[in-house]
Amino acid sequence: MAHAKNHDYHVLPPSIWPFVGALSGFIMLFGAVMWMHDNGPWLFLMGLAGVLYVMFEWWKDVIVESHAGDHTPVVTIGLRYGFILFIMSEIMFFAAWFWSFFKHAMYPMYEYVGTEYVQPYIYAVNAFELPLINTLVLLLSGCAVTWAHHELVHGGTRKNVELGLLLGVVLGIAFTGLQAYEYAYLVNHRDYTFAGDVFFANFFMATGFHGFHVIIGTIFLAICWFRVRAGHFTAERHVGFEAAAWYWHFVDVVWLFLFFAVYIWGM
Repeated sequence: MAHAKNHDYHVLPPSIWPFVGALSGFIMLFGAVMWMHDNGPWLFLMGLAGVLYVMFEWWKDVIVESHAGDHTPVVTIGLRYGFILFIMSEIMFFAAWFWSFFKHAMYPMYEYVGTEYVQPYIYAVNAFELPLINTLVLLLSGCAVTWAHHELVHGGTRKNVELGLLLGVVLGIAFTGLQAYEYAYLVNHRDYTFAGDVFFANFFMATGFHGFHVIIGTIFLAICWFRVRAGHFTAERHVGFEAAAWYWHFVDVVWLFLFFAVYIWGM
């Protein structure tokens, strides 16, 4: 039950989640370093479990605050601006991989080369086979999410909102499955490796991190699907839905740049 507010701001009560999140993140990082030194993955997995638990509980608290009436128009604007800044940070993250890819493709610099340009060898993948199919799958998922958002905002049926989100989730899972198949094919039949070559490193880091973002976005959309079924969103109040849609369209756009740069231009 929402309570009446006499101001536009949300004064947060003391919370344990920042401390537990920081501690879990430290344990996960420390455990990853220990894992890399052949001490087993258990400390890393414990930290990861803690991080996931904090994410679940903290975001659950945000949903509870929304239903309690704490998300006033001013707070909602802050949430939107915060998520926009998060997406901008993600853009800069991928900019680093694009920079590395283009730099090493157009002007590789090695100690034995000096100032002489040496055309690097590119292990091309046919862009118009599986990569094109994956591109169409991801774009169709974006269309499904856009349709669901339109239905929610413009008075469509809740069933159509659920269907649009479900299609987006299914197509996101399909993209991940096809990318895993592509990786297996490249490693087993095209002699791709995860180390030892600049092209391989850039290819797997750029497309692999994008695939990780697709998994995150798919989970994001799935949570929105459950929330739609629970009746959480209305045409006027659906910041969580907007954030998921923005994130998914960001994932779509990054893949288009990857498709044209790594797969087509790289050929």
